Amino acid sequence: MKILLFGKTGQLGGDILRNGGGYEIHAHDETTLDITVPGAVRAAIADLRPDVVINTAAFHNVPGCEAEPLEAFRVNCVAVRDLAAACNDAGCRLVTFSSDYVFGGEKRTPYREDDRPAPLQMYGISRLAGERAALSTGPGHAVVIRTCGLYGISGAVSKGGNFVDQRIADAKGGGPLEMGCDQVVSPTWTGDLSKAVLELIRHPGLAPGIYHLTNEGACTWYEFTKEIYRILGLDIEVRPVDRKGFSGSMRRPLYSALDNTKAKALGVTLGPWKDALRQYLKGKMR
Repeated sequence: MKILLFGKTGQLGGDILRNGGGYEIHAHDETTLDITVPGAVRAAIADLRPDVVINTAAFHNVPGCEAEPLEAFRVNCVAVRDLAAACNDAGCRLVTFSSDYVFGGEKRTPYREDDRPAPLQMYGISRLAGERAALSTGPGHAVVIRTCGLYGISGAVSKGGNFVDQRIADAKGGGPLEMGCDQVVSPTWTGDLSKAVLELIRHPGLAPGIYHLTNEGACTWYEFTKEIYRILGLDIEVRPVDRKGFSGSMRRPLYSALDNTKAKALGVTLGPWKDALRQYLKGKMR
């Protein structure tokens, strides 16, 4: 299978590249092929004729999207629409990604793929717009994968590193550390997610539409932080803080755990979040 990958230096893109043995992957980042330049993207797809285009590139700095809404829509929506149109013309599948932040957090059980989105901030709005753009432009070939709370080897450059690595750095200060206990999420290791994505795209039963892929289970960021320090054997005091979903004036969903309903039906699963975290930290300690 021939894959054209956008976002190779990101957390997810980097792990797709690392775990993509057996695939012919042609990978780019924004320095070699910018998804917001439709002519260049269209030419690359037309020349390569891949079986699948995987887009992991996004503007995913949540406060940044509030400050730059036009840029958020340019990257998270317009570029995705253009990718879907180019894939239409080339006759290949598009796999692109979205976020738990398309939901408003009103539920207290994991969101399924057919639950009604209700984003609370510009990031979620732009991601939802990107979903609709992909599926309306490429109804016969577009796959949208929603995921949540990513952390991986490559970190998240726009956020100053991933959540786990930031908490390890915080531990050097000795604590105490305040951490939000208001948001419930499904933290997901890109090592597991990348393997699930590669498994999903080769599944003969994969149909166009929306899929959820996260590590199993849910926790608050406070609970996640406590588990990081427990696994590492660090005696760091962590104090729970209830911000009621607010970051300044911006709202985040209080509950955004995802249920991997459709992928499970195809036999594509990810392990529990605690196991994934243990595996990630084991790799860092080698």
